[in-house]
Amino acid sequence: MARAKKSAELIISKARTKAASRKCNVSGDFYGALDKKVREMIKDAETRALANKRKTLKPADL
Repeated sequence: MARAKKSAELIISKARTKAASRKCNVSGDFYGALDKKVREMIKDAETRALANKRKTLKPADL
């Protein structure tokens, strides 16, 4: 059986996040806050997809 990844592991990329911010530096605690927000968005998108009797996330679910 495959092991579930630790919830503390970021699903966002620090390097890509930093690269996306062209005019500002990125503080260390920003990554965790961004990761939390992305996880919330995914959870909300899943709820919407399931409510629409789908198992596929679509842009409209955001």
